[in-house]
Amino acid sequence: MKKIYHCFFQKTHHLSRHALLIACAILLTALQAFSQTGRLVKGTVTDETNAPLPGVVVTVKSTGKATTTNGNGGYSVTVSGPDDVLKFTFLGSVPKEVTTGDKAAINVTLVTDTKQLKDVVVIGYGTASRKDVTGAITSVKAEDFNAGVLTTPAELLQGKVAGLNITKSGDPNKQPSTILRGPSTLREGAAQQPFYVIDGVPGASIDLLAPADIESIDVLKDASSTAIYGSRAANGVIIVTTRKAKAGQTRLTYSAYAAVENVSKNIDVLTGDELRKYLADNKVSPLLKPIDDDGSNTNWQKLAEKTGYSQNHNLSYGGAGTNSEYGASVNYMKNNGILKNTSLERTIYKGYINQRFFNDRLKLGITLTNSVTKNNDIFQSQVLPGILFYLPTVSPFNPDGTYKENLKRTGSGPLNPLSLIDNNFTRTENNKTLINGFASVDIINGLKFTITGSTQKEQNNVNTYSNSQSAIYVNQNGVAVRSAYTNTSNVVEAYFNYDRTFGQHSLKLLGGYSYQQNRDNDGFGVQTQNFSNDALAYNYLAFSNPTQLSQIIFNPNYNVNGTTPPTYISTLRLISFYTRAQYQFSDKYLLQASIREDGSSAFGINQRHGYFPAVSAGWKITSEDFMKSVPVISDLKLRAGYGVSGNSLGFDAFTAQLIYGVPPGGGKFLSNGNIVNPIGPVRNDNPDLKWESTATTNIGLDFGILNNRITGSVDYYIKKTSDLIYTYPVSTTKYFYPFYTANVGKIKNSGIEVVLNAIPVKSQSFTWRTSLNFSHNKNVVQSISNSNFGLNFIQTAQLGGQGQSGNYSQIIQPGYAIGTFDLWHYMGKNANGVSTFQTANGSVIAAQPSTNDQFIKYDAQPKLIYGWSNSFFYKNFDLNFLVRGVYGNKILNATLAGLNNPAATKLQNIPRFTLGESFNDVNAYLISDRFLESGSYLRLDNATLGYTIKPHIQAIKSLRFYASGNNIFIITKYRGVDPEIDMGGLTPGIDNKNFYPKTRTFSLGINASF
Repeated sequence: MKKIYHCFFQKTHHLSRHALLIACAILLTALQAFSQTGRLVKGTVTDETNAPLPGVVVTVKSTGKATTTNGNGGYSVTVSGPDDVLKFTFLGSVPKEVTTGDKAAINVTLVTDTKQLKDVVVIGYGTASRKDVTGAITSVKAEDFNAGVLTTPAELLQGKVAGLNITKSGDPNKQPSTILRGPSTLREGAAQQPFYVIDGVPGASIDLLAPADIESIDVLKDASSTAIYGSRAANGVIIVTTRKAKAGQTRLTYSAYAAVENVSKNIDVLTGDELRKYLADNKVSPLLKPIDDDGSNTNWQKLAEKTGYSQNHNLSYGGAGTNSEYGASVNYMKNNGILKNTSLERTIYKGYINQRFFNDRLKLGITLTNSVTKNNDIFQSQVLPGILFYLPTVSPFNPDGTYKENLKRTGSGPLNPLSLIDNNFTRTENNKTLINGFASVDIINGLKFTITGSTQKEQNNVNTYSNSQSAIYVNQNGVAVRSAYTNTSNVVEAYFNYDRTFGQHSLKLLGGYSYQQNRDNDGFGVQTQNFSNDALAYNYLAFSNPTQLSQIIFNPNYNVNGTTPPTYISTLRLISFYTRAQYQFSDKYLLQASIREDGSSAFGINQRHGYFPAVSAGWKITSEDFMKSVPVISDLKLRAGYGVSGNSLGFDAFTAQLIYGVPPGGGKFLSNGNIVNPIGPVRNDNPDLKWESTATTNIGLDFGILNNRITGSVDYYIKKTSDLIYTYPVSTTKYFYPFYTANVGKIKNSGIEVVLNAIPVKSQSFTWRTSLNFSHNKNVVQSISNSNFGLNFIQTAQLGGQGQSGNYSQIIQPGYAIGTFDLWHYMGKNANGVSTFQTANGSVIAAQPSTNDQFIKYDAQPKLIYGWSNSFFYKNFDLNFLVRGVYGNKILNATLAGLNNPAATKLQNIPRFTLGESFNDVNAYLISDRFLESGSYLRLDNATLGYTIKPHIQAIKSLRFYASGNNIFIITKYRGVDPEIDMGGLTPGIDNKNFYPKTRTFSLGINASF
């Protein structure tokens, strides 16, 4: 044993010496090699504003090893040699590669990949690259939004989207009218509006969003794109995506503006002295009574108007780490309006947090948004005519300070406008809260399951008070109305996405389920009168002393955002299943198909389920080999699609039900000594009532020229809506109630949309971008009858006026557009200066014609809608402006017609226009085609000049100061306040003494990023 040990020790000792020598040699070689190839490189990564970028992936291309930058944008990696390349990648930025050379420190600046951001399009339940879209979709990013004083995010899109017609008056409390590709329903209100989806929440209110918090808006226009939303998508779908923090970033931003608004145009009516001279020149005797003439020259328009001051503040904070995203924002907006006692005040709070688990396989998120809107308003339906018609020869006040009134005076605007403003008011508070959350699980590679849930609650409190001095309610000692109603909406969506690419094939599958329940008008309202004093107004109804039961009205009509909803509780449910497949071959040929089944409790028991299919295809022509010989064309794609979507918006749960209530005109009666309400049918049931269906065929071409320096698209569409819902008169021998709601009519819209984008100039210091869009739509009513229900026409627009209360000014008739005018035909003046009109038999009379003498002539639908926006960038300066307008439409100026009444000048004022009329013209005021005017206009809608400072300090990323003007000038022949007349509803294009003045706005603002 001892020998063995010594022998082994001696041998191993000998070997160990050799091993030690070999190890030292290897170590020296390794150290020498490391000194040559194992060099450490450090550095910092920043963005264009010199702010550090955390989370940037830094990859050593030779080894594939990677690291990420820390919170200060710093990194360190080991490279193998001077020829090694570092690749820097960050979401939303252009990747950058740098050869290391012999540098020990490499600092890199990444720039935003604007093309990558703009190429992403949000579609139903997912996103797609712009180059892979087969439907008609327009995307508007935040940097392209309209600037200026905005009261709702819908105004961000004015003039930006071909085929989208948005009309807005100067009223801060009125929602804009939004019509996409022409009107396609005979119903009013929500039934004509596009369907909104906000961050995946269908039907969410657009008023929940501050414009500064919106990242992008995608407008889905054809049914092949919208059919995935089924029965609510016939008017198009507007998908809004809000801002979120980018990976590895923290951001703090503040934006604000202050603005001043003034009336852009007033109606030119006579002064008091001019009116007196007019009466004297025409030998009117006797002249005005003393109560109607105290020697004043009162400008009622100026008395009712004010300079409006507006402000907006938005503070936003957000961040994103390795596994989480979070953020919060608060927005405050105040628009004081330009009519006294009108204003809008809104505060919006928003917070969100998203978290990722298990190597990003599980994602959870929740968002909370609250919007509180307070509106102050006046009785516009009486004030607006009053400031035009009221006699300028009287002062607003009596010597004792009370309002001067002549309650015996008749005609238009018989009440003191200033008294109407000061003694009658409406206060509305609207509180909306939206909570939405999601969970997303990557089950296997390519297969993802998402479930979302949301609840939206809207509380409306409407309070109206007319005090004891109100001339509307004389001797009623104050009339108060209080209403409080709640609307709630709960939505659950669950769907699977499966994406897979194999060889030249790409497949995307979607399958999902949706449940939605809306409970509306859950509340109560009451009207009462005869208060001891006006000190508490509507705040304490117990102070009222009604002397009759009829003076107390339960659930009076109340108005929210321009609509008067029903006053009964309605619970509506919608359950849906949907699926979609997207296939792509060889990056050349695209195919998409979808179908959705909707079940709604709003419709008849026999028709509660509907199916909405869609199919579309695309051909990337530039991917073909034969296009390689045409390098000037950088992009060319042909699209075609067909789909069916529905319209169930604006319905309640009882639309198809037999309902009992108080019949119209039914008063209380005495029964066994008790006063009771009469009860009877107020709606017939229709078990076969179903939603309106809109089938759209769309053919489009997307193109790019000169390496996409010029891009654009052309779309042609045919949109046919069938099963139009309208309420028809029926016989009470067959039905309980004399009106029946049924599916009968058809409407067709067809048109073309063209979009052109170009970068005419692009240099290191100067860039010019321009975008032009225009669209033409032809609307025609094809049918309003069937074998069961028949109407030859539907008369609309009952405008009233002296001796005209039974007249209608528009007609819905097969072969004509919605908004077609049906008027008396003006034939000039006779020898005595009296207006003459043509009768149905062709004769000419100098008297008021009958209703049978009306002629169909022109319509309110524009032949062309256009928008042209330009952006100029020179060093740190930027200049943007937008020109938009319409062409080929008509407006009925019933306001001017009513003012043009020389024979009534002892009762009302007249416009300067009337000075050219004969005083003997007793027919001058009659509404006829004489007052049918061109509604075409070209408006410089917005111009903004900005200057951006990018300090070279870490605390401040950028500061941008700007000055902006809205409605700077307009070119039009229209003689009214403004040609941008409301195009919504069944009576578009009518100006009838109810147009809140348009404003001209100038603002100064700042955008700061920290």
